[in-house]
Amino acid sequence: MAKVEVTAEAQRQFYDLPASIQKRVEKVFVRLENWPVVSGVKSLSGNLAGHYRIRTGDYRVQYHVIRGGTVEIVVVEKVGHRDGFYED
Repeated sequence: MAKVEVTAEAQRQFYDLPASIQKRVEKVFVRLENWPVVSGVKSLSGNLAGHYRIRTGDYRVQYHVIRGGTVEIVVVEKVGHRDGFYED
């Protein structure tokens, strides 16, 4: 089991989503608590190497994992629509 933390920026992005999408993204957050046994995860490459993404429909959740001690921490850093999601 992992602990899921959401950055302030990702929280802002989450609250900007429509309510129906927020419910789907919340389910993704719950799934991430089972890290590393989470289906549908893709590791990112290039300047995002070491980060991962999981999708729900046309929306993406980007995160990285801090490994240490007895608990892994999944840090959600970005939430949004796939259009332009990786352009930062």
